[in-house]
This record gives sequence, C-alpha cells and structure tokens, in this order.
Amino acid sequence: MTGVLSSQQIRGMIEADQIRVAAPTDPDQIQPASLDLRLGSVAYRVRASFLAGKGRSVADRLDEFEMHRVDLSEGAVLEKGCVYVVPLLEGLALPEGVQAVANAKSSTGRLDLLTRAITDGGEEFDRIAPGYDGPLYAEICPRSFSVLVRPGMRLNQIRFRAGQAVLDDAALRALHAETPLVDGPALIDSGLGFSVDLRPAAGQTLVGYRAKPHAGVIDLGKIGHYAPGDFWEEVHGDNGHIILDPGAFYILVSREAVHIPPDYAAEMAPYLAMVGEFRVHYAGFFDPGFGHDGAGGAGSRGVLEVRCHEAPFVLEHGQIVGRLVYERMDARPERLYGAALASNYQGQGLKLSKHFRTA
Repeated sequence: MTGVLSSQQIRGMIEADQIRVAAPTDPDQIQPASLDLRLGSVAYRVRASFLAGKGRSVADRLDEFEMHRVDLSEGAVLEKGCVYVVPLLEGLALPEGVQAVANAKSSTGRLDLLTRAITDGGEEFDRIAPGYDGPLYAEICPRSFSVLVRPGMRLNQIRFRAGQAVLDDAALRALHAETPLVDGPALIDSGLGFSVDLRPAAGQTLVGYRAKPHAGVIDLGKIGHYAPGDFWEEVHGDNGHIILDPGAFYILVSREAVHIPPDYAAEMAPYLAMVGEFRVHYAGFFDPGFGHDGAGGAGSRGVLEVRCHEAPFVLEHGQIVGRLVYERMDARPERLYGAALASNYQGQGLKLSKHFRTA
C-alpha cells in the first residue's frame, strides 16, 4: 500500500475502528480522498493557541489555558479574534505505516476561519504520525468574521497516506505531458506553480473581494443565504495589479485552470515567503477529479485566500503565489470530486464561500 488512501479505504478504516466515530458518519462525510471532521458539543475558549507537546495531552494543556467553556448544543457564536479548542467526533487508532494530514475545508478557508487539527503529544499542527492512537481536536480562530457553529459541523478534513506518494518534478512533467494539469504552460519547480489573475475578461473589472472589518455573524449552517455586500468589498482593477493592505484578507483567483486526474490528489502549499509581504493564507486539499472533464469540471480555477502582512504590497497579474504538490492515490476513488457528489466548487472561477448568494 503506497499513496493517498481513497474513499473506500477510508470507509474500511472506520469499519476496522482505525477511525473512531462518536456518532454514525454522515452520508457525504467521506470525500474521494479525505474525511470531513465533525465538531463536538463544547468549545473551550483558551488564552492562546498551543500544541500539546511530546508526552502531554490536549486535556492537560486545556487545564492550563482554558478561560471558559461554550455549549454548542443549541448553536453558539465563536467570536472574531478569539481562540477555541473543540473536541471532534472522530478519533484515530492509526496503523503503523499510515500517517494523516488535516486541513481546513474550502468554505472554511474562504471565511478566513483559521482551523487546525491538534492531537495528544502533537508537536505540529495538522500532521499526525503513523500509529497515533487518541482523540482529535480542532483549534478554531475566526480572523475576519464571527461565526455561529453547532455540533456536527465540518470545518476541517483529514487525509491518510501510506509511504512516499509525492510526485517529484520529473514525474510531474511526465504526467502533465500525458494529461495537461493546467490550461497553459506548466511552471514545475517543487510542485506545479500557479499565479494570480488580475486581468479580468474584456468589459469586466472585478478581480477579487476584501473582507469588511466590522461585519456581522455568519451562521455556518445557512447556505446561499448572505448578501456578499454585507461582508465583502469588491476589488476592481483594470491595470493588472492591486495594492494589498496590511492585515487585510482577500479572495482572489488563479490565472490557471487546474486539473487533478482521477488517480492523483493534490495539496495547495504557499509559495516562498521571500516573494513579498503576503501569503496564500490556507493550504488546501484538491480531490481526485477536481477540474476533470469526466467529472464536469473542465476549467476549474483555484481560489486564493490571501493575507497581506506588515507592509502594503503590490501584487501583479501573473505573479506566482503558490504551488500544487501532487500525490499518487493508492487506489482510484469510487467517486470523483464533482461526479455524483455535492461538490460546491467544481468548475469554479472567482467565488466566495457557499454561504453567500450568487447573482
């Protein structure tokens, strides 16, 4: 077994109690190459973000850092700028040789909702070593908007892999020659580079959105509900660049249309920190079939969640802002992203999270 584990293998891990669930899984919780993780019924407001550290449990550290508890059973607001730790309904008993990595879901990242997995004995966020046996927790810090959450909501997801599955640049070039991974020239250097699109189609000037600093609460259970203008300022430009403001959060879009073939998965990683005073804020998973013709996704572009740091920065059209790291699947998933799945972002362009109304 070598590669990213597919949906049917994840289902087998649940049946074998290698993934422990405190409540039956939801029908759409298992994705082609990942498992959505569900919030439990209590959130711990803590003084600061933390890792458990070697030989220590998250429960031990909560005793140190807890300020108060929030009952989520009837729904509760997690306040912007605060840090919370929420026990998840899933735990793990990983076999030796199988490791896991967690990440924020697409909709979570698009709300600037920092969500990371932590574990007992953990010395890294979102990285879980082979053989880990214990509970899972989500650390949640709303950055731009306060959010209303309930038990069972899914803010992050987890992916499992066995062995070395990452494609090196030579293998990535060969795959691109066989089935194009982007709709233009491929910049391959420690992954597949992608750039920002700041030149919209003729007659248009909308290039992105910027989060408003004093918006209201977003109920994460309301889909297609909110007016974008209540939470976002439109960013317009027709000269191929925009100036990012320090501390501001932006939704932009990649220039390239991305393709993830059925036997592969990918992870978005930020580009070099030295290219400017910004970063693509959240890494993200791209499931097998994203942007794939056979799954109804030809022309799916990557949405970029961008935060500017300490100084204003001019972001130029075509500037490289991130890279996709491709991995082999151990087995092709039973269903692909966008094919017979409730996939919100297949075939996307510039798009806010699913909570906002579209024109």
